[in-house]
Amino acid sequence: MNMVDRRKFRRKFGRTEAPAPETQPEDPPIEPLESRETRLARRKAETEAAAAAEEAARKAQEDEARRKAEAKCKAEDARRAAERLEAMQRQRAEAARRKREAEEQARKQAEDAAREAELRAQQEAAREAEAARSAEAARQEDEARRAAIAERREERRKAREDALRRAQEDTETVPAAAAAPEPKPAPQATPLWDALPTFAVDARHLERNRIVTAGRQDPAHAAFDVLRTRLLQALADNGWKRVAITSPTKDCGKTFTAANLAISLSRQETCRTLLLDCDLRRPTLHKVMGLRNPGSMGDMLRGLVPPERQLARLGPNDIHAGQNIAFGFNGTVEPYASELLQDPRTEETLNAIEKSLAPDVILFDLPPALYFDDVMAFRPQFDGVLLVIGGGLTTDKEVREVERRLGDNTPLLGTVLNKAEGTNLRKYSY
Repeated sequence: MNMVDRRKFRRKFGRTEAPAPETQPEDPPIEPLESRETRLARRKAETEAAAAAEEAARKAQEDEARRKAEAKCKAEDARRAAERLEAMQRQRAEAARRKREAEEQARKQAEDAAREAELRAQQEAAREAEAARSAEAARQEDEARRAAIAERREERRKAREDALRRAQEDTETVPAAAAAPEPKPAPQATPLWDALPTFAVDARHLERNRIVTAGRQDPAHAAFDVLRTRLLQALADNGWKRVAITSPTKDCGKTFTAANLAISLSRQETCRTLLLDCDLRRPTLHKVMGLRNPGSMGDMLRGLVPPERQLARLGPNDIHAGQNIAFGFNGTVEPYASELLQDPRTEETLNAIEKSLAPDVILFDLPPALYFDDVMAFRPQFDGVLLVIGGGLTTDKEVREVERRLGDNTPLLGTVLNKAEGTNLRKYSY
């Protein structure tokens, strides 16, 4: 206890302590008290020293953390570089592997292509050889067919010449007032004719299309009856069956004439009639008779469709028309009509129809004679021509041109003077 403390103790508690023995050592000298400025300076120095030490420690910690972070970043960069290097090595290895596989696949494809090319070459050679054999066989067959057709045409030509000669001889020897020929017996029934499908007609539709022989109310029907009788007599005298109906130009009324003549012929019980729409460029017969989607006449002429599917007989009706008439309608336009009409298959089809159906009269509705070569191309298939002339439309020059084109060997069975085709029919677009 220093001197100051003793003094304080005495003032508070009094002198209770025993006197110190004389042998007790003396107290150290009392140091002088520090001044306030000194204490503040000392405390400031201590605070600055502590702050400096703390700042130094903080900086040391930051430097240590920075060194650790830099070391960690370097390690991470090294790790990433190692990973990139490893990935690049894997990619190079994968690329090398793919390259080897592509080379191997290309080699296999080249080998397969070479084998396929060799196989195709062998197949092509075999096909060419087969085509050559087929072409040679077809050529020989075509030559044989053409020879047979030429022979039949020559026979038909000679038959027509003989018929013309006999007709001239009969004209010279038989008096003008000779008796009419005996009526023909009814045609014999054929299975194919009876198997033909039938179609119905509407009397009002026929009247709108000026089929005057249907209702027989228009006096003009008598002209078609006269034409029918004269035509049957001419065909019977010459032994002919096939009649082409045409006109010099459009709008003369050839389809109108063909349809009316067919209905008139249907009332002849002893005459079986067949009317074919061979106007392959502008077929209208089915519209006149009131039918839709009648099929393709061209397919039948090519032999692709059998006649029993294309032809149709007139069914029961209220116009008193006979059922001994069949129609061949057409609903398909043929861009190469003349080529088809002179195709050997057309002649074969017509001959087969004539043989199987045994018609007495076959009427062909053909295009106008001066527009295309269809009539001339079809010339070997008919025996004579009915020429329909449009009143006020056809000129003498056009009639003479038709006769010139048909030639002297084509019999003109008659001319029909008509004003126009049905008013409800569309005009030709030739």
